[in-house]
Parts: sequence; structure tokens; C-alpha cells
Amino acid sequence: MIFESHAHYDDERFDSDRVELLSLMKQNNIERIVNVGSSLKSCRSTLELAKKYDFISAAIGVHPSDIACLDEEPEGLSLLYDTAKKNKDVVAIGEIGLDYYWDKEEDVQKRQKERFLEQLDIAHQLDLPVIIHSRDAAEETFSIMKDAAAKGIRGVIHCYSYSPELAKEYVKLGYYIGVGGVVTFKNGKKLKETVKEMPLSRILTETDCPYMAPSPFRGARNDSTYIPYVIHEIAKLREITDKEVMEVTCRNGYELFSRIKK
Repeated sequence: MIFESHAHYDDERFDSDRVELLSLMKQNNIERIVNVGSSLKSCRSTLELAKKYDFISAAIGVHPSDIACLDEEPEGLSLLYDTAKKNKDVVAIGEIGLDYYWDKEEDVQKRQKERFLEQLDIAHQLDLPVIIHSRDAAEETFSIMKDAAAKGIRGVIHCYSYSPELAKEYVKLGYYIGVGGVVTFKNGKKLKETVKEMPLSRILTETDCPYMAPSPFRGARNDSTYIPYVIHEIAKLREITDKEVMEVTCRNGYELFSRIKK
């Protein structure tokens, strides 16, 4: 069975066929899905999905590019804390982190860091893992996560895009690496090398759907039924069977998101 560690089924691109699509998951060997919030609004819709479907768990948090919502709702961080504490459908804080690709202004980047640290503190207080988004912010993200690891904060570096060498440093700190459709791309060389060189026990499979569909569906709407293409590429790179990749990465998912009960 397959563990989908990062999806966004509350996204409007699924509005026309969400119920039909999710009804097909178990027959496609998708055992568990972690649906991930990125704004206060999407955290609410993520919680609704987790309540409706027994195979969906929720991660709640505010993406670095959506932190304005926390200014619009000043009680937002308290709501995240209270919800994660009381609702056992919440299995992680995320996705949180830094994104300097879109936001170049120094004051915006400073605010991103502040919100990132605040949400890491929530995870620390509640002993929940984190789902980390990092784009064009390799050095600063790693520095923050190194301090987080020293506090015992667990997590996954979602949609990993940096070097194999940095991935090894994350693994030394106890973090997992999220691997999705990019590993199937011809230009995904850094991620392919990362997958070859790191322990299978530290890889999680993900889609980031509706984004980042694997080859041969690149550019189309992504969904969890495409994870076998990711699994096959990982298996090929490591010269092992698809079944072994599926079994180990599924086990990894349950180990990280320990609130989930089989």
C-alpha cells in the first residue's frame, strides 16, 4: 500500500470531481493521505476532508507566501495551536517554511522567518512533526531546522530541491526527504542523485497535487494515483523493486506521522 505524504485535495482544481476521485484511492493502493493546509482557509477545508474520509489526515499550517492571512486574523496562530492540540485528525504542522523565490523584499523575508519560527514553536509544544517548504532559501532554512532538531522537532523537507550533500545533512539531523514527480523529470538530476545517495528509510513519497505531476503526465493535474510512477523511478535509481520502495516509504510515513493509527 502507498502512503501519500503531501496532497492538497481541498484545492479548487478538484471541485468538479473530488468525491469521485477520492472514492478511487483505496482500489489504487493509496492507504493513507496527508492533506496539507497552506492558509487559514485551506486549513479549515483540510480539516473538513479529514473528518469526512477515514483515510485522510490533516496537516495545518501557513505557507510562507500566505502569511498575510495571519495578519488578517490575529488569532490565527492561537487557532492553529488549539485545533492541533484538540483534534487528533491533525498529524503535523505544515506546510511552513521560507520561500524567497517569489518574495525578494527583505522585510517580507523577515516576516516569513518570524511566522516560520512561531509555527515551529507550536509543533514543539505539541510534539508534532513539521512539513517544511523551502525555495531559494537553502542556507537559512537549514540553519533554522538544525536548531529545531536540537529541540527534538521531527519533520520532512517537502518537495526537496537542493543538493544531495544538503539532503545528507538533513538526514543526519533525523529529517525525512519528500520525493515527488520531479524525480521522474529529465531535468530532475539533483533529486535523482539525492535519491540514489540517501537511506531509503528517510524517503517519503508525495505528489503535492494538484501540482507537479510526474512524467508522462507533466503539466496535467496531479493526484495520488500517479505515485506509482514516483515509486518506480525511485526503485530504478536504487536498483530495487517497486514493492520494496512502497513498503519502506509507507512505513516511513507512519513513523513520522505517529498520530495516525493503522
